[in-house]
Amino acid sequence: MGEWTEFREGDRAPNDGLYIEIGEASFHMGVNKPQKVRLAKGDAFPALSNKDRKWKRVH
Repeated sequence: MGEWTEFREGDRAPNDGLYIEIGEASFHMGVNKPQKVRLAKGDAFPALSNKDRKWKRVH
């Protein structure tokens, strides 16, 4: 079974890295000025701009 790729507020980061806020349908709907946050493994994700967004790791 694979690792999650999208996260909600309060979830824990599975790996160190830079995470960016994405839209509900990120493949065709961009987010203007998305939040970015650098987290260490185990850190909790901060609040999102709205309830329909999620966090995703930037590779």
